[in-house]
Amino acid sequence: MSRPDRDRRGWLRGAPPPRWVRVLPAALLAGVCGATLVSSEPLDIGFMLGAIPPLAVLSYGPAATAVLGALVVAVLFVPAFHLNDPGSTDLLTVCFVAALSVFVSFVRSHRDAQLVTERAVAQAAQHAVMPPLPPCVGPVRCAGLYRAAQRGTLVGGDFFDVREGPFGVRAVMGDVQGHGLSAVATVAALLGAFREAVLDQPDPEAVAARLDRRLELDSAGERHSELFATAVLLEFATDGRAVRIVACGHPTPLLLRDGRVVELDVPAGSPLGLGLSDAVPPVGRTVPLRPGDRLFLASDGVSEARDAAGVFYPLSERLTDLDHDDPGALAVGVWADLVRYSRALNDDVTMLVLAPRRPEAH
Repeated sequence: MSRPDRDRRGWLRGAPPPRWVRVLPAALLAGVCGATLVSSEPLDIGFMLGAIPPLAVLSYGPAATAVLGALVVAVLFVPAFHLNDPGSTDLLTVCFVAALSVFVSFVRSHRDAQLVTERAVAQAAQHAVMPPLPPCVGPVRCAGLYRAAQRGTLVGGDFFDVREGPFGVRAVMGDVQGHGLSAVATVAALLGAFREAVLDQPDPEAVAARLDRRLELDSAGERHSELFATAVLLEFATDGRAVRIVACGHPTPLLLRDGRVVELDVPAGSPLGLGLSDAVPPVGRTVPLRPGDRLFLASDGVSEARDAAGVFYPLSERLTDLDHDDPGALAVGVWADLVRYSRALNDDVTMLVLAPRRPEAH
């Protein structure tokens, strides 16, 4: 699934302005001129023309802003409008505001171009760290959805990935301590370690130990380092009849089966980065799967979202009503329902839906 697109940001946060903002300068100019022509007596409303160039800055470049400013000045000289009477409109003030608006529009246009470039770089970095999931990885259909808590960012502290290797299809979902840009480096390190471990580690327990070692090495030598992450790892059998799950301090997957939601009982291991994998090795559990089963994984940003009364989002109950055979449609449906339930989401929201398919018999 894609990250928040440009339109979701709102025009005050960098998206293109709505149509009514673009029409406003011309509408105000037409309104003032029309009211003046219709009225049988002179109207002292010429001061309103001074607002047109600043309004144009919101949505137009310097050339269009200059044209609108010139029209305003020209209108002041038209005798039929009676707008240049003494004591009504200060011509010099309008000229100064128009010239200043052109300069501001020039600066804004260049800054917008810089922001577009920076956003393109951020998108490239995001795709390098966490590329979009394909609809299928081996025999497993999958869909991921990620929404960063920090406004204006595309990446943060949550992560997921699904990879096929010599030992089958493996998936990971995790949550790094903190969120936002400060957690991106740790996310990149963990995903790199996961992608490498998929190729040479014999089981998901060994993959979890590799991730734990990666975090432990990253925090070595730092005083009072509290770098850690929670994660859950999955390994699907090649025939799609079972999945092995290892939980490291992260919420366990929910199994959707025959219109019901089953909470899986998986041993709760310690979070990654604490250096406990040698003393307390992670322990997994193998869960048999039936045709049509789907696994729904979510970060605590989903389960800990609250409504206006402070009630947590009832994920298991909502999944029963929102269940969908298509993994992507299920993730989007839960996200839309979560936004309606909790208007203020203060944590990264991550979902991963996995639907294994059994090989067709020949």
